[in-house]
Amino acid sequence: MTEEDPILKIWLLEYDKLKAEQTQRIGFRDNLLYVTLGLFGTIVSFAASNSANYYAFLILPWASLILGWTYLVNDEKISAIGRYIRLTLVEKVKEKTQHADVESLFGWEIAHRSDRRRSRRKIEQLIVDEITFVVSGIIALISFWALVPGTPLAINILGGVELLLLLILGWEIIVYADLAQGR
Repeated sequence: MTEEDPILKIWLLEYDKLKAEQTQRIGFRDNLLYVTLGLFGTIVSFAASNSANYYAFLILPWASLILGWTYLVNDEKISAIGRYIRLTLVEKVKEKTQHADVESLFGWEIAHRSDRRRSRRKIEQLIVDEITFVVSGIIALISFWALVPGTPLAINILGGVELLLLLILGWEIIVYADLAQGR
């Protein structure tokens, strides 16, 4: 095997492209948290400024759902790229290069998942995600129902649908949390 092996070059190029996509998705995902906080602050301040604006609280659950789902999809793709590199691409390169030590091929892909504080960090991130995208929407619904008594049935049904969808999002965030360690 020489350095001019075209298949190996393709795999290394694939690695570069995957890392570039992963980096882009990480930036987008992380910025969604700031967008969410800014949007929520704007909506809450508008809703709380006048009792005639309390219906604005019903916008927060939809914003939570849309931004939370977008966050979740990007987070899953980030994890899927890492998983593909760790489990598939590393094996291809190992076989092609006859390299015996899998842990040293693309070592960062494994090393950053193996530190002793990863589990705690991932659980803390899970809690932050749930608070940001699920609990905040539920609090907005509870606030609306507490501040606007006697709302029409259609509005209550809308709120019930929002609550159900938030609970589904909360479950999906748990399912995709990627709490595993190591390779």
